[in-house]
Amino acid sequence: MNEKTVSAVVVGDVMLDSWLHGSAKRIAAEAPVPVISLEGTDDAPGGAANTAANLVALGARVRLLGVVGDDECADLLTHLLQLYGVETELLTVPGRRTTHKRRLITGGQLTARYDEEDLEPIPPAVEEELIGRLAPAVAGAGVVVASDYASGVFTPRVRRALARAPLLVVDAHSVAAWRDCAPTAVLPNYDEVVRLLDDEGEGVDRVDFLMSRSERLLAATRARLVVTTLDGEGTLLHRRGHPPYRTYAEPAPQHMATGAGDTFTAAFALWLAGGASPEEAAEAGQAAAAVVVRRPGTSVCTRNELLRAMRRDDGVVQPPQRLAQLVDERRRRGERIVFTNGCFDLLHRGHVSYLEQARRLGDVLVVAVNSDASVARLKGPGRPVNPCEDRMSVLAALNHVDYVTSFEEDTPERLLRMIRPEIYVKGGDYTPDMLPEAPLVRALGGEVKVLGYLSDRSTTAIIRRVTSLPADSA
Repeated sequence: MNEKTVSAVVVGDVMLDSWLHGSAKRIAAEAPVPVISLEGTDDAPGGAANTAANLVALGARVRLLGVVGDDECADLLTHLLQLYGVETELLTVPGRRTTHKRRLITGGQLTARYDEEDLEPIPPAVEEELIGRLAPAVAGAGVVVASDYASGVFTPRVRRALARAPLLVVDAHSVAAWRDCAPTAVLPNYDEVVRLLDDEGEGVDRVDFLMSRSERLLAATRARLVVTTLDGEGTLLHRRGHPPYRTYAEPAPQHMATGAGDTFTAAFALWLAGGASPEEAAEAGQAAAAVVVRRPGTSVCTRNELLRAMRRDDGVVQPPQRLAQLVDERRRRGERIVFTNGCFDLLHRGHVSYLEQARRLGDVLVVAVNSDASVARLKGPGRPVNPCEDRMSVLAALNHVDYVTSFEEDTPERLLRMIRPEIYVKGGDYTPDMLPEAPLVRALGGEVKVLGYLSDRSTTAIIRRVTSLPADSA
């Protein structure tokens, strides 16, 4: 991205996010509900205010325009934004409540959420003043971000006032309302896409659904770019004349993802304004979101954190998200992806022969390794003999292995959905239909193959022979 500081304007529905932390030690006498002993509260800018705070943290100069009530919540939100360095122009509406979302966390779990908000459209006089302030702000901005949480700020006249922005990025609960603005980019989530297209999106593969409707999405939004977000499954970037481009996310608990969409929007918009390609901007947004979902509460990603997250080693051992991207790039070059998985606790001749056969079935061999916890659940006490990092390093040293990754679950289902291999391979005396992964692989358009194995070449047999040796035989 161009290093020149970008001037950004954020317009929209500001709110205060409060995270209440406490412990539950007993059940209430009045009803079978836990009694939470409150131990602390963390407050943070939310909604459009969170987007603005993230833009500042990422290095932009930011002007935030929105509407608040005449209450203590507005005072606290304004103070927090000043600490972040956001230039605020928040118009006060007497009698209106500033949107305040409180989340109660106990034992690491979200126990309750309660909101205070007024959702009716802003009064005509406030609308007029907001539009008057928008004209000079938009004229001098490198990028304008509209954060539309359907909280009453975006009347038709306010939206029309933004249509003149040269670079307009819209994150809205209903992107249909923005069609006449022909924005540069819109960022709907999956449910919003289904409503927009009035299509049946239940019980189908979400990625396939979106890929097959790329042109319809662009036409329905009149946007140059559409980024469809899929939470733990990443995003798909749609633009005319190009196949959809996918980014990948590491799944996180839903309450840990609060505000991650605002962070994605901020980084995506800033990278676009800085001259990055849409694909690069989408990767920046995904990397920034990955930073904040590792933290509790509503958080921001700094520029240095984002740059560190985007410096990736393209070696053999890869995290799942980066591996999925590398595999997609190779698939676009016409290469066939072969996928296999296992514990690979003690690598032996049987493994080597099996992996050599697997590699000959395609152009790229991906080996997924069960994590230590996964091996222990599958194999029992005393396993694995070697930790996951060592097992992956040994596999990575084999010439016929292109990529190695790991997974925490008992089955590689999540990885299979991310990698979508042309061929899924297992070794042993099964038939393909005996493999629990086979229906998923076929549903993803892949083929299942079973390869033979060398007799008396199993990890368990080797461990038994070793453990039967006398103690002084070493």
